[in-house]
Amino acid sequence: MRRLGFALPLLLPLVAVYGHALGGAWNLLPALVLFVLLPVVDRLAGVDVATVAPRGATGPGWRAWFDGLLYAWVPIQLALIAWGARAAAAEPDLGAALALAVSIGLLTGGVGITVAHELGHRLGRLERALSCVLLASVSYAHFHIEHNKGHHARVATPEDPATARAGESFPSFLRRTVPAQFRSAWEIEAARLAASGRGVRSVANRMLWVIAAPVGLAAALGAAFGPRAVAFFAVQSVVAFSLLELVNYVEHYGLLRRRLDDGRYERVRPEHSWNASQRVSNWYLFNLQRHSHHHANVNRRYEELEHYAAAPQLPAGYAVMILVALVPPLWRRVMDPRLHAWRTAQDAA
Repeated sequence: MRRLGFALPLLLPLVAVYGHALGGAWNLLPALVLFVLLPVVDRLAGVDVATVAPRGATGPGWRAWFDGLLYAWVPIQLALIAWGARAAAAEPDLGAALALAVSIGLLTGGVGITVAHELGHRLGRLERALSCVLLASVSYAHFHIEHNKGHHARVATPEDPATARAGESFPSFLRRTVPAQFRSAWEIEAARLAASGRGVRSVANRMLWVIAAPVGLAAALGAAFGPRAVAFFAVQSVVAFSLLELVNYVEHYGLLRRRLDDGRYERVRPEHSWNASQRVSNWYLFNLQRHSHHHANVNRRYEELEHYAAAPQLPAGYAVMILVALVPPLWRRVMDPRLHAWRTAQDAA
């Protein structure tokens, strides 16, 4: 069942299509599934601490299955955006069109960016190219540069724009992290180009493509379906990358690496990410909630990620914690005592 569970995200576009067929507020059906039904099912199914596919213990057939699910999502997402743009442009009810754009953004962000994140850590050119395609379709392709070269090097330090500080609310984090990550990606790319004797105006500057790709996609949708399709693309993009940053906020809130005597930070360990192993949420997020192992072993595939009981644990899966993060006083009430207890235990160790 664990193996089949990871195929469930591929069914979510059907929920969006069905919700749109029902009309009106039912266009938000994917939101109800993700943030109402999923937490309930997660609660009933409980925590699963087993490793789905221990490293080296499975044959090529298993790897093809897990990789195939990732590859399958790419054309699904592109088709979903094209369908959504067409449907929103033809929808006479602006409220329903907005609800549809929000729902599609939850899928392109919740599933699409998760898949892009996994593919972006692979070594193959095709996999990384597919990652960039998915990120460009939500206007956030610089994530591929900043996340791999910036976030993973600076995670759980004050220098990392994607690590939320203790006491920082999500709205404050969002205002800080979005422009800071873009600047970081530009600086990383400028340094890469300078090392090879090229300037930022070179066609080899990936940040220029980061900007051009979503503009081109929006223009294509506008030419095909009209200006409301462009608005749809913009809304689903904002929802998608805002959802990504909600996840970033939850994953590292308040956790810090110690600075060593030589001025460097200690190496990244599982203790520098909040961990969660709710069974069903991890199916829908390709084990993203096992973030502690991901940061400690960045090249591990999602099916190989392990539960780390010694890492700080979230009280619920991401679906619940995202809703909690949207209410800053509730977030502080839930997470600050856990963070304080964790820091106290680490200082005493």
